[in-house]
Amino acid sequence: MGWLTIGAFAKACRLSPKALRLYDELDLLKPARVDPETGYRYYADAQLDRARLVAWLRRLGMPLARIREVCALPAGPAAREVRAYWARVEAETAVRRDLAAFLVDHLSGESGECGESRRDTTMLELRYAARSDRGRVRPSNQDTAYAGRRLLAVADGCGPAGASAGAAAVAALKPLEEAELSPGNVLNLLEDAVRSASEAVRRVADGSTEVGTTLTALLWTGSRLALVHIGDSRAYLLRDGELFRITHDHSVVQSLIDEGRLTPEEAASHPQRMLLAKALPGDAADTPDLKLHEVRAGDRYLVCSDGLTRAVPDERIRELLAGGEPADAVRVLTEAADAAGGTDNASAVVADVVSPTRPPVSAD
Repeated sequence: MGWLTIGAFAKACRLSPKALRLYDELDLLKPARVDPETGYRYYADAQLDRARLVAWLRRLGMPLARIREVCALPAGPAAREVRAYWARVEAETAVRRDLAAFLVDHLSGESGECGESRRDTTMLELRYAARSDRGRVRPSNQDTAYAGRRLLAVADGCGPAGASAGAAAVAALKPLEEAELSPGNVLNLLEDAVRSASEAVRRVADGSTEVGTTLTALLWTGSRLALVHIGDSRAYLLRDGELFRITHDHSVVQSLIDEGRLTPEEAASHPQRMLLAKALPGDAADTPDLKLHEVRAGDRYLVCSDGLTRAVPDERIRELLAGGEPADAVRVLTEAADAAGGTDNASAVVADVVSPTRPPVSAD
């Protein structure tokens, strides 16, 4: 067997000698032989494939701990792990892309060619309604649905104090109804409010790891809607007859779908389909999604709990959402969930973006 010095091996696999020394220390890529007198490292030709794989995975940005796991797998499972890793990177990049687009749009709209302030003067209003239904199976309703002049929110509590947890999360956001909002500060205010919501839920949980809540909310500035989302409640936009989901579920099965390990059809009957990947109160890693949405007159928004979306397919939601006033829409949507079996609490908040011609309708 021919031996390669660390320099020759580094050149062949396109890893630096410094990186090879680090990978030796981490037991990721051990040399085939170490001279007992000089301490020189020598590598075998057969190690080149593994070294090149390590180099490629590092270029992807994969953490070393995960690279060690991938390298220990046969080719097929290793390929699936790489696919899963990259799917997660793309999902995280999409969140940053949305934030970058908002910043570009916000900064472009704040100043004209000569640096003069230029603010959006097109003010619209919301007409809204909210409804929550216990369903036919659950002994109590742990959902909280709220619609106000500025705030639209749904929280789906879980655990023995789930109803209180959801109510506490929404209550922590209600002071934003009276806050001074602008597109420039709304996301910061919403982020602070969610921290308060998380602490409120933590107090309700009183140390129990079984108590928590989802939270999906839209906050109205007068010209835009800010979204905060954590968990598997959802928000939708109905625009020009087309339905768009504007949230991404933070659930175990959605993570498996994103990573290519599960199909949407398989997810519908997966034994872990009710498990959340993120919720309140959560930990430091459970950060909510925050986005700012441009609106148009004629847009209709829906915020709802998973008791609705699990029972009623998106196409049917689109059909039911398209007709009547907001109060009509929340009624027919929750009734459809009940008619489909009513196995869970179902809540819906619907809001129309309108020109300020008439006052909004109070929530149910």
